[in-house]
Amino acid sequence: MARYTGPKTKIARKFGEAIFGDDKAFDKRNYPPGQHGNNRRRGKKSEYAMQLMEKQKAKYTYGILERQFRNLFKKATAAQGITGEVLLQLCESRLDNVVFRMGISPSRSGARQLVSHRHITVNGNVVNIPSYQLKPGDVVAVRQKSKSLEAIDRALANANHVYEWITWNDDTKEGTYVSVPARLQIPENINEQFIVELYSK
Repeated sequence: MARYTGPKTKIARKFGEAIFGDDKAFDKRNYPPGQHGNNRRRGKKSEYAMQLMEKQKAKYTYGILERQFRNLFKKATAAQGITGEVLLQLCESRLDNVVFRMGISPSRSGARQLVSHRHITVNGNVVNIPSYQLKPGDVVAVRQKSKSLEAIDRALANANHVYEWITWNDDTKEGTYVSVPARLQIPENINEQFIVELYSK
């Protein structure tokens, strides 16, 4: 299973945002990486550079590699609606992302691992595919055997985000993917229009 395994703080510093979640190292040095760091005078970025940066940011944020991301874009192009919004909605509908949003894991990479290791069920069936696309009404739950996992309990205890398009029941450790989120409900700071322009060239 392909996934990004390189340095995360360095990537976050490149974008100037903690895109991988809470990061103490990023908080200490929230300036660009490299020998000159903050002192480097950067010229105005070209239009292509800004478009590429937005695409890279989206890929790293959701933990998706290039081929997968391009396929999602093709799917978004074929769907009805605004392509950029549909692209982000497809990213948000991934099982690993919803597990992260529900607070079962503090990070998307952790959520991906929980799914891969068969700790998560969808509508009562174990699903171990992180990219599995959820549909409105799907019930996502922690597998019965995994409900006593300390990592899950710790993550749920620290979870403090509430999303209108997801419900969660702490007692049963299950939640529902109620609806596809509108663009305003997606908190990620991504300019999806730049991504559409990049792929449309």
